Amino acid sequence: MKTGVENRKVMVAAIVFAALALIFVVRMFLTLNEQPGTSAAPTSSAQKAPQARRIRGAAQAKLPATNSLDPTLHTNLMKASEETEYKGSGRNIFAKYEPPPPKAPDPRTDHGPKGPPPPQCPGDPRCPPPPIPLKFYGFASKPGEPKKIFLTSAAGDVFIAAEGEVVDRRYRVLKIGVNSVEIEDVLSNNRQTIPLTQG
Repeated sequence: MKTGVENRKVMVAAIVFAALALIFVVRMFLTLNEQPGTSAAPTSSAQKAPQARRIRGAAQAKLPATNSLDPTLHTNLMKASEETEYKGSGRNIFAKYEPPPPKAPDPRTDHGPKGPPPPQCPGDPRCPPPPIPLKFYGFASKPGEPKKIFLTSAAGDVFIAAEGEVVDRRYRVLKIGVNSVEIEDVLSNNRQTIPLTQG
């Protein structure tokens, strides 16, 4: 009796596995028939040709969204991508920037004539000469020698100068006094006095 019960269990298991295998096979065939390019119902060759032309025409009109494994060269798709034209905002990023023209004065806020225009430097005689950018730094001579001084520029350069020498290719030391030094800008004939104080 034991052998019949064991055979029954084996038989039920075999039927369950066979049913699952049958379901799997049927499902596989159904998914194969639903793939693009294959149709479930047979059609005549006369109906297939126009449908294939319509599909090809739609594919030619727009570029494919996914990569296909088809190695053929589609020149019509290449031509469609070559004819694509960039349409931007019209701004040329390679052109030199030019600021907009100045605005015209508003007649509502203009309240009559104004004073003389401010001087337009350089070259305008009303402009004061630019200050000489040299400062006294210290003495460079020993007692009994001709007077020499250290001068520093705005850039931090240090110069040693005696009377009559040119410093920084532009400024001539005219006279070294007890409390000040007189310097001339040789480009603009501007003379200024620099106090001999450290700091």
